[in-house]
Amino acid sequence: MDIIAPKLAPEAVARRAEALDTIAAVLPIDRRDKLAEILTDQDVETLRHLVNEGMGDNTLRALASDLGYLEAWAMAATDNPLPWPAPEALLLKFVAHHLWDPARRETDPEHGMPTDVGQALRTGGLLRTSGPHAPATVGRRLANWSTLTKWRGLDGAFASPALRSALRLAVRAVPRQRRRKSARAVTSDVLAKLLATCSSDSLRDLRDRAILMVAFASGGRRRSEVAGLRKEQLTVEAPVTGEDGSPLPSLSIHLGRTKNSGAGQDEVVYLTGRPIEALNAWLAAAKIEGGSVFRGIDRWGHVSRRALDPKAVNDIVKRRVAAAGLEVGDFSAHGLRAGYLTEAANRGIPLPEAMDQSRHRSVQQASTYYNSATRRSGRAARML
Repeated sequence: MDIIAPKLAPEAVARRAEALDTIAAVLPIDRRDKLAEILTDQDVETLRHLVNEGMGDNTLRALASDLGYLEAWAMAATDNPLPWPAPEALLLKFVAHHLWDPARRETDPEHGMPTDVGQALRTGGLLRTSGPHAPATVGRRLANWSTLTKWRGLDGAFASPALRSALRLAVRAVPRQRRRKSARAVTSDVLAKLLATCSSDSLRDLRDRAILMVAFASGGRRRSEVAGLRKEQLTVEAPVTGEDGSPLPSLSIHLGRTKNSGAGQDEVVYLTGRPIEALNAWLAAAKIEGGSVFRGIDRWGHVSRRALDPKAVNDIVKRRVAAAGLEVGDFSAHGLRAGYLTEAANRGIPLPEAMDQSRHRSVQQASTYYNSATRRSGRAARML
């Protein structure tokens, strides 16, 4: 089954691709051409409208990605484009296709997502898992589906008792253990091993070293914040005095509006010392005077004019983990964020001070790293 049943004329795809380029900042770079084929003209106009309304880049990127998936799923499951508004029956079908019981699937092949639908989505590069989706993923896609419906001035059945009941029963039938985004935190000892693999003066080593040091030292920045960092966000500050009395370079990073900030709030974090030196070495070698700070490098050593995709930041972390001889499956880019707070706890840095740099708003979430550090070093863990 082909996800894209109606064959679009090349000029129509080109027109949509050009329109999508005007909102390039919110789209996954590696999927832009595929989205140009999947999304309808009205979808593109809706996304452009949301950009003009000033919605956050990360939120828009998730909306665009989920919209592309929903359009492809609807075509694969019903042979028709996604209807607006979606009827309740289609919402229930979506839940049934994505939340199901693997044990029952073994005795009932019709249970869950049909094989041909799953194959069509995998062929299009939109489905990676072979089992049921995480309830959080299904909930997010339904929430974004509802948001997009409202932005079209339409009402949907997203609050219907039948849909709520179906979600509740499906989640209960398929219990899932909540896992950390990174199985292990990238603490300073792990970071040192990763940095040791970036010891040459090659562009890749200089870039990756700067990414690792800046992401960690700036409070464990999210991969989207690292990938989207621009030279214009950096401000040189007055030097600060080091422990030995020597002056250390200081830099502020204006993050603007982030996942945890309020509307219109400019989040600012600071870098001091070695991370700034690593960053300056990369900028000088890559001859970057403005625009995106972290960029792709092709096989011939040419630096791209485009920003890295957030996924590329995760790939860089995993590549350095492998080069360091560590278990790749244990670490991800989010390990830098977890590692920053874990290291702060290990060094006895007060939680409010660490949160000022990490920009966590939830004391409960941030304190879990501190509680773990206390338990590991406490007397209760050293009974023998």
